[in-house]
Amino acid sequence: MPAAARMTQAPLLAGLAPPSVIVAEAFGDVDASLLPAERAHIAGASPRRRAEFTTVRHLAGRALAGLALERPAMVPGPMGEPAWPDGVVGSLTHCRGYRAAAVARTSQVAALGIDAEPNRSLAGGVLARIASPAERENVCELVEAFPDVAGDRLLFSIKESVYKAWFPLAHRPLRFGEAAVTIRSDGTFTARLAAGADGSGRETGPLGARRELCGFWRESAGVLATVALKAWHSRAPIP
Repeated sequence: MPAAARMTQAPLLAGLAPPSVIVAEAFGDVDASLLPAERAHIAGASPRRRAEFTTVRHLAGRALAGLALERPAMVPGPMGEPAWPDGVVGSLTHCRGYRAAAVARTSQVAALGIDAEPNRSLAGGVLARIASPAERENVCELVEAFPDVAGDRLLFSIKESVYKAWFPLAHRPLRFGEAAVTIRSDGTFTARLAAGADGSGRETGPLGARRELCGFWRESAGVLATVALKAWHSRAPIP
C-alpha cells in the first residue's frame, strides 16, 4: 500500500492533541531514508524494528516541518529517548498498525509525551504491579462505563505518556507508583507526581508546585492513544 494511503484513516492522536501540539501519524510503515548515524545505530536490528524506527523518524520530520524546523539525527539516548532541536519538546510512539510523532515549542508546552497501545487487556498480575488501589478502582469504574475499552492497558499507556513527558525534564526514571493517575470518562486524565519524584527530595520540581500533567485519551480501531502534557499558559486545556 502506498505511504500516502496509509495516512488517510481517521486521525487518532492528531485529533486528540491540543492546537499547540503538532502530530504526524501513520497507520503502517512508510518508505523513508535515515541519516547516517541512525542507519548505523539500527543496522543490526530486525526488518520489523528497522521499519518502525524509520517510520517514526520520518513522522518526526513531518511534525517538525510544521514548526519550520529540520529533523536532527535522532539516535536514541541511554534511556531510549530521542533527540529534539533546541526549543522543542517531542515524543514518539508505535504499536501494531500505528506510528506517531508529536512536537511543540517549549515556549508553549513544557512537557509532552504520547503513547499508543493495542486495546487489549494486560497480562495477569501486571495491573497490580503498576496501579495503586485507587487507580485500580478507577479502572473498574472506567470499564463499567466503557466495556469495550481495556482500562488496565489504558492506564499503562497513560503512565507511559507521563514518563515520556517527565524524563526530559528530570533525566531519571519514573516508577509507576510515583505518578497517581485519575482517568475521566470525558476523555481526559490528570497525573500527579509524588513529591521528590525527581530525586531531589524537594516538594517542587520540574513541573512546579502542583506537580501535575494533564492529558487526553481515545480508543479507535483497536488502538488506545494517550497524550500527556504540561502547558505554560492559562489557556492550556487542563481539565
